[in-house]
Amino acid sequence: MKSVIWVILFLILPLAARAQQMPLYSQYVMNGYLLNPAMTGYDGYTSFNLTARQQWLGIKDAPATRSFSGHTRLLKKNHVVKSRSVNSRRLKSSTKGRVGLGGFIFSERNGHVERTGLQGSYAYHIFMQETQFSFGLSAGIFQFKIDDDLSFRDDGDETALNFQRVIYVPDANLGFYVSDPKYYAGISVNQLFQSYLKIGNRQFEDYKMVRHYYLMGGYRFELPNKFTIEPNMFFKATEQKSFQLDIGGKIDYNDDYWAGLVYRTNGTLIILAGVRVQQLYIGYAFDYMFGWIQKHTYGSHELVLALKLGDNARRYRWLNRY
Repeated sequence: MKSVIWVILFLILPLAARAQQMPLYSQYVMNGYLLNPAMTGYDGYTSFNLTARQQWLGIKDAPATRSFSGHTRLLKKNHVVKSRSVNSRRLKSSTKGRVGLGGFIFSERNGHVERTGLQGSYAYHIFMQETQFSFGLSAGIFQFKIDDDLSFRDDGDETALNFQRVIYVPDANLGFYVSDPKYYAGISVNQLFQSYLKIGNRQFEDYKMVRHYYLMGGYRFELPNKFTIEPNMFFKATEQKSFQLDIGGKIDYNDDYWAGLVYRTNGTLIILAGVRVQQLYIGYAFDYMFGWIQKHTYGSHELVLALKLGDNARRYRWLNRY
């Protein structure tokens, strides 16, 4: 009998080239930081975001994702010692406000596999008149854990006998982001290392964390009576030549209420809605997938809670933005 471990891998691990490796989000407009490290502190707020997503509600062992992130912008005003002489030491103002720091942790459950990740990120922001150019890098480690209640029996197969249920994989992400009062665009590359999945004493070259490329952009049109309409797009590609495009838009009233529609090229319609209560932003997304799978599920649901500390970034005197 061929090793049963190959069958188990195909059935339970979301690591095949055509499978979903990275967590899937529909509210990336609210928290693009999860996909692009260049957005670390890009808007001047100190932000904390909690995301909960249940994919294909009603289907047993369907993917479920939880994530918590936080990022901030370092203050501009600071002082450094201008002279090294103790007697003539004096302070001089220095410009800081260009550095963003952040981090996030997420947990994703997919079938009999649970993946937990922890990342830290750094971004540097450069200003040219009203446009901000941001560069970011993040690094972290991921843990893959396979359920203990799964048993593997294959006499004579050393790999099955030495099966490792907990696997640690390091990785890094790189991103670029440009923003303006009217538009934004960003590109990022995730899973730069393309680490292989090593189980026991064996490395499976067909199972590795392939690079993901993300491209996002949008443009804001100001309308009368404090309304704003924002068409946007999000494109995802992998090293295995798999592609996915989200295209849609949202309408916003005074940054207090918003709603939107997005079409995803895998045959999914996404409905977005949100409200702001002072510094708390609440967003909800419902994914309706056309096709046979919709007969067995109640759709996918995603809830985002975002706490933004500080007033609008454009009013900060210490932050050289806009």
